Amino acid sequence: AYRQPGSAFKPFVFMAALEQGRRPDSVRNDAPIKIGDWSPENYKGKYYGPVTLAEALARSLNSVAAQLAMEAGPKSVVELAHRMGIESDLKANASIALGTSEVTPLELTAAYLPFATGGLRPEVYFVKRITTASGKVLYRHDKPRMTRVASPEIVGMMNSMLVRVVREGTGRKASLGRRQAAGKSGTSQSFRDALFVGYTANLTTGIWFGNDDGAPTRHVTGGSMPAEAWHGFMQAAHEGVPLARLPSTWTL
Repeated sequence: AYRQPGSAFKPFVFMAALEQGRRPDSVRNDAPIKIGDWSPENYKGKYYGPVTLAEALARSLNSVAAQLAMEAGPKSVVELAHRMGIESDLKANASIALGTSEVTPLELTAAYLPFATGGLRPEVYFVKRITTASGKVLYRHDKPRMTRVASPEIVGMMNSMLVRVVREGTGRKASLGRRQAAGKSGTSQSFRDALFVGYTANLTTGIWFGNDDGAPTRHVTGGSMPAEAWHGFMQAAHEGVPLARLPSTWTL
């Protein structure tokens, strides 16, 4: 189903800004802003003044995300999101900064894969192998094709920021302790959709909570139940898997 990703879309906004020369330690003023007739507000109306981009992403500050979307240009944000793996049509307007264009949870999760692979986008597929009842292999999927969609330097910066989201930001409930994890929470308008998409060096997973009919939830945010569910699943999925670090060349 198509759903609004909310702030889980912000990594693509910040990444578009990085590709145009910004850095995780670049500073923006987190304060009320107005873009035309639109006045995006931070969660609970709280503002922090001058902040780095890394802090703005960790706190999921709407004001800074909207500023970056306008600086980089909504069309550049759309181009980057499509390059990373989003396939749905996206509206190149200011509100794209807050994830108002609908996508499927599958393509959103797939678009996070290049962060974990150092900038390579693998082909997404469902069927790995088909056998007869006796075990004869009728079909086996070849090794997925990998396409470079981002530079290792930019991906390293994004990984450092998204690790911070889990370590001390809105994704703290997803933390896997000693295992390095990165990701981003998302909550759509009126709490209709709550998401957490995250990854380790081994696995990328997306979690969505909501109602099939699109009715609002009881104030579920991406950093609550989805992050907790992600944590539980990833802990089980990594049982016995050696610790591994994400590709990163940037130290915050």
